[in-house]
Amino acid sequence: MARIQYLTQIDIDFGVVGLLAAECQRLGIQRPMIVTDLGVRAAGVLKPVEDAVAGLPVTVFDGTPSNPTEAAVRAAVAAYAAGQCDGLIAVGGGSSIDLAKGVAIAATHPGPLTTYATIEGGSLKITAAAAPLIAVPTTAGTGSEVARGAILIVDDGRKLGFHSWHLMPKAALLDPALTVGLPPMLTAATGMDAIAHCMETFMSAAVNPPADGIALDGLARGWAHIERATRDGSDRDARWAMMSASMQGAMAFQKGLGCVHSLSHSLGGLNPRLHHGTLNAVFLPAVIRFNAGADSVQRDRRLQRMAAAMGLQLGDASQADVAAEVVADLVANAVTTLNARLGLPTGLAAMGVDASMFDAIIDHAMKDHCHATNPRLASRADYHVMLTASL
Repeated sequence: MARIQYLTQIDIDFGVVGLLAAECQRLGIQRPMIVTDLGVRAAGVLKPVEDAVAGLPVTVFDGTPSNPTEAAVRAAVAAYAAGQCDGLIAVGGGSSIDLAKGVAIAATHPGPLTTYATIEGGSLKITAAAAPLIAVPTTAGTGSEVARGAILIVDDGRKLGFHSWHLMPKAALLDPALTVGLPPMLTAATGMDAIAHCMETFMSAAVNPPADGIALDGLARGWAHIERATRDGSDRDARWAMMSASMQGAMAFQKGLGCVHSLSHSLGGLNPRLHHGTLNAVFLPAVIRFNAGADSVQRDRRLQRMAAAMGLQLGDASQADVAAEVVADLVANAVTTLNARLGLPTGLAAMGVDASMFDAIIDHAMKDHCHATNPRLASRADYHVMLTASL
């Protein structure tokens, strides 16, 4: 059985942040708390958001860390309670939006946050009591603004997923103007996160034809515009396209992700200083090659269809005549080359990771919620090969 569910109201265009007060009114939010980080505040990106809700009593929490933690959730919940808040506005990248989702749970549900983690069987414990959330992304990468999940580092050090339709933002205001000042390397890293979402969810074996169509279109947009957005942050068309690709990747990954993300979640939990999008970019080539052996990937010519969306040439032979392993090399090499052109790290070693960490990475990856939805189930030995190839 395939269940297909899309719920978020999305507005995307330059200037839509101005709709924020009206969205608060529509959702019955009278005392919002803005969840953001110091970088967003320092960049001046928070001001248009505050201006848009100037008529409301607003609490601002700007203590979001680069990888949101259970401790940060507790601090934000204390601010939420002190301000007698009744709803959330997340302003920032995936970290701020995910932290706000953690607050939506913890401010309205009893017990430690780990109780509600997906791998702990907690998804069904998250109820409609979750605080309403409006998402205003300032990066184009995670797509958390239209996703039902959050990734948080809990007190015991694990980087866990929290998933419930009750965590889906009630509204997403996608204003590309808020991304114009994003630095080139952050543009590249978050953009590769969006591309990884589109590619990995398209390779997933789950049946969701609308998600597949959304993922392929998002891949085409992201692939065509990421270098333009990185090279010239003021390119409005490129910024709009990357924000759409980010949103589309998350709309599509409702069908599941895979080994790229199980590895990224694991390593990001072990070393929270590593950027999630950069890790995805580095892991993509090895996972693409591994997935070439999946029956569903071969049967549905998924690698060939991705290559077409990326504008890659398969030579004179028809797509049906080209082996999946050959196309996997073509696509994987294209990703590696793009990473280099964008100035991203060439491998894990350049990020300070060495083989001594592999066992710990694999331990957590095999327990990650994305592990089981990869189109080809990975063993410990498979993960070791992928990590070695990514080094």
